[in-house]
Amino acid sequence: MSNLLFNNALKRVSQKTPPIWFMRQAGRYHSHYQNLKKDHSFEDLCKNPELAARTALGPIEDFDFDVSILFSDILFPLEALGMSLKYNPGPVFGKFIDHSNFNELKEVEEAILDLNFQSEALKITRDILPKNKSLIGFVGGPWTVASYGTGMNKGISFEGNFRNNFIHKLLTKKIIPLLKRNIQLQISSGAEIVMIFDTDAARIGNSKDFYAYSDLIYNDLIKPFDGRVGFFAKHPFEYNFFIETINSNEDKTLSGIGFDHTFEISHWLRKTKRGFVQGNFNQEILTRSLDEVKRELDKYIEPILNLNLSERAGWVCGLGHGILKTTPEENVSYFIKTIRENFK
Repeated sequence: MSNLLFNNALKRVSQKTPPIWFMRQAGRYHSHYQNLKKDHSFEDLCKNPELAARTALGPIEDFDFDVSILFSDILFPLEALGMSLKYNPGPVFGKFIDHSNFNELKEVEEAILDLNFQSEALKITRDILPKNKSLIGFVGGPWTVASYGTGMNKGISFEGNFRNNFIHKLLTKKIIPLLKRNIQLQISSGAEIVMIFDTDAARIGNSKDFYAYSDLIYNDLIKPFDGRVGFFAKHPFEYNFFIETINSNEDKTLSGIGFDHTFEISHWLRKTKRGFVQGNFNQEILTRSLDEVKRELDKYIEPILNLNLSERAGWVCGLGHGILKTTPEENVSYFIKTIRENFK
């Protein structure tokens, strides 16, 4: 009931062929998704478990990815806490969280009940997935969820950012405890691992705060799940804490790390000793003409081919971030076919 290549990557077992999955692989670029959207809203596709499962299955059937991912959104925990959330087509909140309405947020024990649709979606997705495919879940990183919830991603500022007392209270009293329950819900419902997508964490701002933030989420959201949680952020987020942790002989609780395209994947494979390394072809290139994709993919593959099997153990092939809505489907098919032909 899982993918051998993906499981080998999680265990850092040497193998010729990497598993492949993309962030947002079920999404707007894909005709399967667009056909579902003709009759259903984005919220319907996420919150109706049967529709979520059908949406997640589409890219497995059409492109033969090795891994399926829960079809949902990182912001539903904010809605579960009581925020008014609509998609038009992006997220629109009725009001951001601030000092005046913090006490109106729901308690975590109540809020987690509003995320049960993810549990049902995972169970149904697993039931309809081929047995040789893996299934993973995801949550937004605490900083990213807080950034959207407070409007920091829209330019609202809080003095001290990560060290602001209000932001710290929001993270530690509401968002992190709810995300911890959310991760447990997804693992209990069939997710083999859960990825933390902290796409806005680069805004935290300095090395000291990156390190302190990493330590916080490691202890509260990663360590309790014994190797079942991975982490992704974008440059210029500093991975020093996670690199130290994943290379520690004593600690084996971080499943792996995802990286964007700003460094060659071979750099991160050499820098880490354990766990998977996810990424990291530039997603923007995949939107271009097929001839340009061919040229750039050859350049991407060359340094990885120069690694021996042991050196590239742990590689989970994917993009530097989520697939873009203007990506031609033929480019996705070409990418997957080419990776498998070169690494066999």
